[in-house]
Amino acid sequence: MRPVRTLAEALRAGPLVLDGGLSNQLEAQGCDLSDALWSARLLADGPEQIEAAHAAYVRAGARVVTTASYQATFEGFARRGVDRAGAALLLGRSVELAREAAGRVGEGVWVAASVGPYGAMLADGSEYRGRYGLSVRELERFHRPRIEVLAAAGPDVLALETVPDMDEAEALLRAVDGCGVPVWLSYTVDGGRTRAGQELAEAFAVAAGNDQVVAVGVNCCDPEGVGSAVELAVAATGKPAVVYPNSGERWDAGARGWRGDGTFDPSRAAAWAVAGARLVGGCCRVGPPLVAALAGALARGTEPPPE
Repeated sequence: MRPVRTLAEALRAGPLVLDGGLSNQLEAQGCDLSDALWSARLLADGPEQIEAAHAAYVRAGARVVTTASYQATFEGFARRGVDRAGAALLLGRSVELAREAAGRVGEGVWVAASVGPYGAMLADGSEYRGRYGLSVRELERFHRPRIEVLAAAGPDVLALETVPDMDEAEALLRAVDGCGVPVWLSYTVDGGRTRAGQELAEAFAVAAGNDQVVAVGVNCCDPEGVGSAVELAVAATGKPAVVYPNSGERWDAGARGWRGDGTFDPSRAAAWAVAGARLVGGCCRVGPPLVAALAGALARGTEPPPE
């Protein structure tokens, strides 16, 4: 069941809690994500696990759940022997599973269909570098078929997420034009720049004046830089900001494991909301307990003062 209000209408009323990292929740449920398709493999092999992960975030207070389509592409499924018709069915299933989990609560929960960057399909970490050697037109051609299928499945919004550079952002915005679904645009960043090295203010500005874009911001980044990114996103576009950083731990590619301590502090969410963030959640290694704490912090931050 769809929420009565559109996502844009809900954002005008106040901040909404996003979910956290899907992969870490699936691993907590005992799933093996060592495959190149990552969580997308479970669309075929364990859809009940994906629905259960979404439901865990809904129970924690998330009011926007993001589909397991980040790494789901026609090209990636083809390498596993899945033809285009079968891949389209799996992409559509990602939206259906999120909608089923969202329907378990009485109040509105919105479904965001994840559209990951080109580098996610390569499964070699290049989404954290960008600069693939492809033109904007080539990137648009890659993204458009998947976007068309996801849009047809009926999500409330398309999450153009973990985008490493402006060229891909431009390609994605071209690819979604005319699909009939609102979008948010979220860069993965390092300090005050995109992963490809562009100034964030300039990168955010590609969405300025685009009425299809309901929010602009950052994800899959260190929590420390989120506050300044929110301010830049709002100033560059006049739109609400979307933010969902990682836990703050560092990925060790050689050891294939996380290192360091988490620095994700849910109490910062109220300040992010004051600065203009209207979609606030977590990404890698941020699970249901942190999302629940985030929901509590946002609720306290938006309560009227006592009379």
